[in-house]
Amino acid sequence: MAMKVKKGDTVVVLSGKDKGKQGKVQGTQPKAGKVLVEGVNMVTCHTKPRRQGEEGGIVRREAPLYASKVQVVCPKCNKPTRVGTKRVAKTISGKERMVGVRVCKKCGQDIDDVKNV
Repeated sequence: MAMKVKKGDTVVVLSGKDKGKQGKVQGTQPKAGKVLVEGVNMVTCHTKPRRQGEEGGIVRREAPLYASKVQVVCPKCNKPTRVGTKRVAKTISGKERMVGVRVCKKCGQDIDDVKNV
């Protein structure tokens, strides 16, 4: 499944216990259709000591959530938006090529270009 959310994007959660929270995407799992968002969907894991001298205990960490439950926040207009794509001519290693870029549906700004600046 092609995902419109990439690592490094700022997203807002649309549903669930963390509805309305914003966070940065730390990683994606395209085959499972899930994303890992910083500070969202926190779970407690009971860890066992594996080596001598290591301590066990209760650790809180992020768990992946479905990509359909998050929406990308446009870096230009700072609003949650749907993501579209368009083909743009870019110069890559001296040759001009057509490249697909992600676009904010509200303001029309390229999401990838604003994020990298």
